[in-house]
Amino acid sequence: MQETAQEKGKIIRVEQLTPDIFRITAVAPRIAGLSRPGQFVMVRVSGGYDPLLRRPFSIHQVTANGHVQILFKVVGKGTAVLAGACVGKMLDLVGPLGRGFSLKPRRPVFLVGGGMGIAPLLFLGKWLLQDADPVETVALLGARTREELLPLVTDMEALGIEVRTATDDGSLGHHGLVGDLIRDQDPGLGRQVYACGPYPMMRAVSGQAKALGWPCEVSLETMMACGLSACLGCAFPRGDGAGHVHVCKDGPVFPAEEVAWL
Repeated sequence: MQETAQEKGKIIRVEQLTPDIFRITAVAPRIAGLSRPGQFVMVRVSGGYDPLLRRPFSIHQVTANGHVQILFKVVGKGTAVLAGACVGKMLDLVGPLGRGFSLKPRRPVFLVGGGMGIAPLLFLGKWLLQDADPVETVALLGARTREELLPLVTDMEALGIEVRTATDDGSLGHHGLVGDLIRDQDPGLGRQVYACGPYPMMRAVSGQAKALGWPCEVSLETMMACGLSACLGCAFPRGDGAGHVHVCKDGPVFPAEEVAWL
């Protein structure tokens, strides 16, 4: 059984990357030591009962000295409360949870991320590059605007990963969708695709990867109440039509063919 910990970690850094995108670093050595790319943590965003439920966040990065990072956009009450956290506050985390990415690709890699779906790919890219014989890794990153995307591009490039970009407004890189960046690729490149982002983006990317004959793994983003498969609130239809999977327990990472792309 997967080992999970609950830690109250002191926040040591709060970064505001854009008016509504934040990155928080907390000291949580047990969770950091257990975490693998693609897993997530459940975070209590308030010390009281409002909001009552924890919120799920992909693990953005961990460090050897026990730091855990999460990256998020303010979209509701819970993330608004978390965005107001200050250095020195204790953050209550449970994790790591879920099934992450496969970590021994046998072919060059495309990391495909859209918006906040880029969050777990930094951890994955760093992990892949630490291998004694790392595969070639290219990141295809998309967002609405240059302002949203540039800080994450900078982080990925700092690892030594080539980055190709797309923005909805054309302010950085390709003017269009990030999935456009693999649409006309040569099938002979033989890539492994790891994708995370909005559902329509991952549906498109999984279809493109299938057409190219490339294996693809997707990290699904969905609402979660417990993160432990107790509430059954994150059920998602299986690709073979035989019922549902639970994203928190069976995923959040799945081979693309295991997902019903409705």
